[in-house]
Amino acid sequence: MAGPEANVTAGPDSDGRAPMQGGINLAEVVKESAIAAGIAGLLSLPLLGLHAANVGAQLLLRTRWELFFAAVAVVFVGRFVLALFRDRRKRPSHGPSAFDRTLHVIHERMLVIGIVALVAAVILPFTEWGGDRYIIYTATTFLIYVMLGWGLNIVVGLAGLLDLGYVAFYAVGAYCYALIATHFGWSFWVVLPLSGLFAAFFGVILGFPVLRLRGDYLAIVTLGFGEIVRVILINWYDVTNGPDGIIGIPRITFFGIEFRRGEGTFADLFGLDFSALHVMVFLYFVILVLAVITNLFTQRMRKLPTGRAWEALREDEIACRSLGINPTNVKLSAFALGAMFGGFAGSFFSVRAGFISPESFTFIESAIILAIVVLGGMGSQLGVVIAAAFVVVMPEVFRQFEQYRMLMFGGAMVLIMVWRPRGLLAFRSPTILMHPKDGKKTIVLKKEGA
Repeated sequence: MAGPEANVTAGPDSDGRAPMQGGINLAEVVKESAIAAGIAGLLSLPLLGLHAANVGAQLLLRTRWELFFAAVAVVFVGRFVLALFRDRRKRPSHGPSAFDRTLHVIHERMLVIGIVALVAAVILPFTEWGGDRYIIYTATTFLIYVMLGWGLNIVVGLAGLLDLGYVAFYAVGAYCYALIATHFGWSFWVVLPLSGLFAAFFGVILGFPVLRLRGDYLAIVTLGFGEIVRVILINWYDVTNGPDGIIGIPRITFFGIEFRRGEGTFADLFGLDFSALHVMVFLYFVILVLAVITNLFTQRMRKLPTGRAWEALREDEIACRSLGINPTNVKLSAFALGAMFGGFAGSFFSVRAGFISPESFTFIESAIILAIVVLGGMGSQLGVVIAAAFVVVMPEVFRQFEQYRMLMFGGAMVLIMVWRPRGLLAFRSPTILMHPKDGKKTIVLKKEGA
């Protein structure tokens, strides 16, 4: 019998390749990286290697080999690093990494982090950054996408229904306020709940045709619904003004008090010097309150029977039916409530912009909102906030690199999906856990934090 010091000859891997030295087959990694770089070179040759330039009345074709070879080298190095990282993950692990432990701590301290973030958001306009209109505008846009992400998280993250047409409800809320305010003169505070109701009604209309659909088929139908709404907005010229959009949308007021110069206005009432920053700060606080309400509502719904039915539907629809849960009602409630918050956000977007058109509600908006939910971790409230900061704020930070900022943004998203394919905070903590204790199964209630 061989002793512990006996040499063991390893056979081939399960896929037929030679055994890896130290867990990594360097030759295979280099080959894979070279193939990726070659494919990238073929695809980028007409885009980066060749450039059409106008010289007088002539159109000349010039070469940019430095940029072309730099792009190929970046693809080779990137693929090489990703392959090394992938092969390292296949090696036996001795426990969670430091990053995973950090994320778990963040998950466990969700409430404290949320309170700190809320306090920081409230005091932001009163700091030295609060005097910068660009920062306030960017923070307001960030909160709009956070609210949209939390609304879509009900449909995708909790109920597990892939929705690619969420921008349709965003558009319904925006046009609802724009049309009612311009034709009837109603204030934002009156139209805001109506926008949510109209959007929820459209969510139910979408929900009925897709009750029996799942997966890719559901995604295709919801994508078509979003495009149908956009095409209607373009062609129904008598009502929506078509591609020209709606201008002159009434501005928001401080509960009837206008933000302008003169007597009886906001600045005059509070004894302040008139500044255009006042209305921007007020809009910032309005969307902050709406986002907080969305978060509190979602967190509360998760603990109610409806929220638990959403999560049960996400895990196994057949098991839901066997337990007596009606999937029809569960799906319709998820679509309606998720759409309602999209309508609220759309109404706010309309009053802030003062002008809307169908071009503001294209498919790319749905893709961005869905990316926020997926990258943050489906079902995670804090993950949506982190992903929204990554998707919305990061391109603004790199705006000085105008030619390459979207390339950097896309590359960062690819890295996240390779590194954390389930999202940054992909923790699914069930409301009820069953732990064996003394040979018996005991139901233990656990506080939700995701």
